[in-house]
Amino acid sequence: MDVAHIKTLQELFRRYRRPGDIVFAVLFLAFALFLLWKLPGETVWAKRTKWFAQPRFWPAVAVGGMVLFASLHFIGSLCSKRIPGRWREVGFWLVSLEYVLYFLIYVVLVPQIGYLPATLLFTIFLTVRVGEATPLNLVAAGVFSIAVVVIFRAFLQVKIPAGHIYEALPDGIRAFALTYL
Repeated sequence: MDVAHIKTLQELFRRYRRPGDIVFAVLFLAFALFLLWKLPGETVWAKRTKWFAQPRFWPAVAVGGMVLFASLHFIGSLCSKRIPGRWREVGFWLVSLEYVLYFLIYVVLVPQIGYLPATLLFTIFLTVRVGEATPLNLVAAGVFSIAVVVIFRAFLQVKIPAGHIYEALPDGIRAFALTYL
């Protein structure tokens, strides 16, 4: 065995911190503690039930583990050297929320204009937004949208609210649109 490739225990557990790590650690620990605080009100401890079959047991194990590891991450972040660029990293996270807003708008549009039109608008808009609006990519976004709608509505029969706009269609087309589009 090559001695140069043997790592010490310290090297194996070396922590490579990134900017914004402490902010993430604080937010994650706060979220884990919030879940722990809400656990008694959201779950029950049933009488005459084995402890591992309790409705509260597995959520408590999961949330307890989350609190434990979030605490360890927070302590590790506190003990690590500070890396410049924390707020620039947090700013990047906030800019990424733009796409969450787009998705929320999509979710609001689906019941209004229908699954197919909303999905077409969403994918084509995102293609333009990310700067990939070539004719081929726009066609691909449209084909992808149609494929998603057909797979989810026709084949998988997922119940997605039909758009209010479909009410204005003629009877034969309206029934088809309400069922498959």
